[in-house]
Amino acid sequence: MAKSQATFMKKQLEKNRQKKKEDKEQRKEERKQNSTGGDLESMMAYVNEYGEIVSTPPEKAPEKK
Repeated sequence: MAKSQATFMKKQLEKNRQKKKEDKEQRKEERKQNSTGGDLESMMAYVNEYGEIVSTPPEKAPEKK
């Protein structure tokens, strides 16, 4: 009787592992579908002349001689 219970527990543990693996894969796919994109332009940040971080690039100022 001990052998069959040990086999049952092994099967239960394997089922739990498989379920966790499937859940993890599903969450990974959801994150991939809901991602906003990771292109370089959206991640760029600029510092203006006042030291503030802004998302738009600075305008070209005329060079002083």
